[in-house]
Amino acid sequence: MSLSSFTTPLAAADSGGGLETIGTPTLWAVTIGAVILLLVVDFIATRKPHEVSMKEATLWSIFYIALPVAFGVYVLTQHGGESGVNYYTGYIVEKSLSVDNLFVFMLLLSAFAVPKALQQRVLLFGIIGALVLRGIFIALGAAALSAFNFVFLIFGAILLLTGAKLLKDALSGEDEEEPDPNQMRVVKVLRRFYPVTEDYRGTHMTVKEKGKRALTPLALVTVAVFMTDIVFAVDSVPAVYGITSDPYLVFATNAFALLGLRALYFVIQGLLAKLVHLSYGLSIILGFIGVKLVLHWAHLVWPSVPEIGNLTSLAVVVGVLAITTITSLRAVKKQEAAAAQAGTTPEEIADPDKPVVKQ
Repeated sequence: MSLSSFTTPLAAADSGGGLETIGTPTLWAVTIGAVILLLVVDFIATRKPHEVSMKEATLWSIFYIALPVAFGVYVLTQHGGESGVNYYTGYIVEKSLSVDNLFVFMLLLSAFAVPKALQQRVLLFGIIGALVLRGIFIALGAAALSAFNFVFLIFGAILLLTGAKLLKDALSGEDEEEPDPNQMRVVKVLRRFYPVTEDYRGTHMTVKEKGKRALTPLALVTVAVFMTDIVFAVDSVPAVYGITSDPYLVFATNAFALLGLRALYFVIQGLLAKLVHLSYGLSIILGFIGVKLVLHWAHLVWPSVPEIGNLTSLAVVVGVLAITTITSLRAVKKQEAAAAQAGTTPEEIADPDKPVVKQ
């Protein structure tokens, strides 16, 4: 089957056939090489611990946004409008999920009291772990989709359940609590085998103390971030497979969405707390993509079942994100205005039952 005959929203996986892809061996090699090179550049940039300035973070963020946008132009011109729309839609979905993941990273960095000079190093390790894990999940997903059509149904169910959980958590109004490092299972396991230093030792993961190898808190927080990467991969990989089943585009969207997170974290650190409706938007997007996957599976079994088109998917994703961003900023502005009028804080207005410690 040629690429010119690829007319359905998702490439169908024939029994015994493979998924259609624009990724030639050369394109795969160039892309993976570029990702490794960018990671090396990021590693060099974080080699000397320092607090990231807004100017530095903004310049890196602009670069990591311009790069995937330019790559999308290449996909559009070289592989047609459908591949281009799938790429941009998948990138927007993955970037949105990555921004949501920054909430968890923020909580972990705060819980482990990571010095500001070391925060970008922890984020870089988290990005590397996420790329490796998602690469594995993408390969497994591609193999499963090529062999079994019902995997689309499984992926759809995963996204529907994830979306429902996000919506339930958002409706409950419970803020995500800062985790206690000492109560984390992974930390308990590591402490059982290795002693842990009381303080950070620069960028060192381990040090020798009294003739014994000891872990530093940097090693603990890095492992904790790696563990969250596993959870994130379970959500993000099925989500982008709901946009396109081209393994190359799935990898490219994930890689581009993750590479700029280190710098983006410092740019939008203050804005993250204001995206109070982001969970609602992501729950709708994940639910929508879940329905799309289920319909695609049904279309493979019963061709008369209609599918959701690529442009519709792009319009829904962009529209939901735009609406939730606008409503979030308006809600926060309203809380701030009410707090100023009442002579209190926005946090007290948002959660009046929460005890506040007065200084």
